Amino acid sequence: MSVSVCMATYNGERYIRSQIDSILSQLSDNDELIISDDGSTDSTLSIIELYKDSRIKVLKHQVNPNLKKMKSASFRLAASNFENALNNVHGDRIFLTDQDDVWISGKIKVMSDALDNYDLVMCNFQVIDKNDQIVCDQFYKKSPVSKSLVKNIMNPPFLGCCMAFRREALSYCLPFPGKVIGHDFWMGCLICAKGKFKYLIEPYHKYRKHDMNVSPATSRSKNSFLYKICYRVVFCIQIFARIYSFR
Repeated sequence: MSVSVCMATYNGERYIRSQIDSILSQLSDNDELIISDDGSTDSTLSIIELYKDSRIKVLKHQVNPNLKKMKSASFRLAASNFENALNNVHGDRIFLTDQDDVWISGKIKVMSDALDNYDLVMCNFQVIDKNDQIVCDQFYKKSPVSKSLVKNIMNPPFLGCCMAFRREALSYCLPFPGKVIGHDFWMGCLICAKGKFKYLIEPYHKYRKHDMNVSPATSRSKNSFLYKICYRVVFCIQIFARIYSFR
């Protein structure tokens, strides 16, 4: 089984080298790291080019200017960027990753093995600071994912950088609905609704907490209560319409 790792980048020069190193060390010769870039203006692409590694495939993502004008624009842009990467994968096992974290040794092997029996696997994570110091050794004490789709919608538990899934999931997860905010929220809910989910309590990921994070994984969202309700209503309509199409 081959592996495709999808990374979305935008001005990630500060941490991207350590992230790429932690991924490449776990890939076989038949695997790939697909990097979709949103028009970085720093040295992100120059750093990637230095690797001269045939397993790395770089894509230029055409940014939709309308997304920049919308609320939660950074999330919407990231989702669109990840979709661009996912549309170009070749592997049987697909991992999502951010540009500023670090993978713990064994992540690909353990999660790929789990995908022999499950459609979606998500691992626990450690939290590190900008200097690679661990500030939390194990973020969750038990699985944050509920068996109830409604509960997962009300309290989104999915973190894309800790997720891996079978290629078959792309057939019903793509395309993302227009203006989707959370690609991992969308895919996590859909795959759990259709297939089997496994949570690994052991952390295989180091989530970097710094002042430029897009995801509020370790902190509270700053969106208003009304906005959260409105978004969940729209999301429910989108998710149940897609689930209905399964049948």
